[in-house]
Amino acid sequence: MSQFFAVHPDNPQPRLIQQAMAIIQRGGVVVYPTDSAYALGCQLGEKKAVERIRRIRKLSDDHNFTLMCRDLSELGNYARVDNPVYRLLRHNTPGPFTFILEATRDVPRRLVQPKRKTIGLRVPNHAISLALLNALDEPLMSVTLQIPGDEFPLTDPYDIREQLEHEVDLVIDGGFCGLEPTSVVDLTASEPLIMRRGLGDVSDFEVA
Repeated sequence: MSQFFAVHPDNPQPRLIQQAMAIIQRGGVVVYPTDSAYALGCQLGEKKAVERIRRIRKLSDDHNFTLMCRDLSELGNYARVDNPVYRLLRHNTPGPFTFILEATRDVPRRLVQPKRKTIGLRVPNHAISLALLNALDEPLMSVTLQIPGDEFPLTDPYDIREQLEHEVDLVIDGGFCGLEPTSVVDLTASEPLIMRRGLGDVSDFEVA
């Protein structure tokens, strides 16, 4: 049965963040709030945890996973970023965007999109997410918490616990996150490609 932490959305309690970090470092799968919707997360190198998330979400082998990074400099360790792309990222992070970029060798192979060698990356603007990332001192492997067949992501932490209490190790209650996922922008080509319009102003990525 999963643990359940009520964490303040603006001033996360350090004790609870440390306990959550310990669960993640032991190979746990956690549900945590972001600036868009709730997400499922685990440590980068935890193969079994990644496979659990695949089962919960019923993800195919070619799904583009997302690395949740604490800042732009950390994002640059896991993706190849040239100067024009860096300027776009700097102007739009932190925020509710997922960027598809070419992965570096620092990304575990099982998380890389096998055909295109890409990875999703984002920098959230949410106190709990950032507190977790700072405590871990590395990115979280993440996907939006949307149950297969549902039209929208799960938003109520108590509903999440009821549905997933035997599937995850921890649910972090950070209040209501919203129903809309991030906007997804592919930055691997010469022009940005908006793959999904969600939260966030995508005008910087629209090609005239």
